[in-house]
Amino acid sequence: MTSYQYTVPGLDPTNAEQVAQRLQQRLVALTDLHLTLKHIHWNVVGPNFIAVHEMLDPQVDAVRLMSDDVAERIAALGFEPVGTPGAIVKSRSWEDYGINRASTQEHLAALDVVYRGVVADHRTVIEEFDELDLVSQDMLIGQSRQLEQFQWFVRAHLEDSSGRLAHAGASGEREAPQAVADRAY
Repeated sequence: MTSYQYTVPGLDPTNAEQVAQRLQQRLVALTDLHLTLKHIHWNVVGPNFIAVHEMLDPQVDAVRLMSDDVAERIAALGFEPVGTPGAIVKSRSWEDYGINRASTQEHLAALDVVYRGVVADHRTVIEEFDELDLVSQDMLIGQSRQLEQFQWFVRAHLEDSSGRLAHAGASGEREAPQAVADRAY
C-alpha cells in the first residue's frame, strides 16, 4: 500500500498502515455492495417489485457514501485508497453476484447472505481496531448500525410469522434463491 510520509497526529505509523490496509478491504466490500444493490434494483421482478425497487435506492446511496467515507479516511491516514474496477475485482475474496433477472424473494434471499458477510466482516474489523484506531472504529460502528438495519429491512420481506426465513438453510448467495424456490413448491 502506497503511503505518504505522514499519518494523523498521535497514531503510530505502523498502526496507521494496518488500519489503512483493513479499511481498503472494507472499501472493496462496500463498493462491491453498492454496485450489487443497484444491480438488484435493475433486475428485480414480481410481487412486491415496487416496494423492493424503491427500498434499494436509499441503500445504494448510503452504502456509496460509506465507501466514500472509508476512502477519505484512508487518505487522511496518509495512504492511497484504490477504487478502480480492476483493483476491486482483483482484491475481493468472493465471487461476483450471480443472479440477474429474478423474483423479489430470490434476490432478497441472496442479498441477505451478501449483507451477512459484509456485516460480519465489518464487526471483525471493529474488534481489531480496539487497539489500533478508535476513530476508524467509530466510523465502522456507525456504518454497521446502518448496514444491520438494511439487512433487517431485507429480512422482513423473507420472514414468515414464526420468524422462519424463506431461504433458511442456504449457506451461500447462490444457494439462497434456490432455497426460496424450493420452499414455494
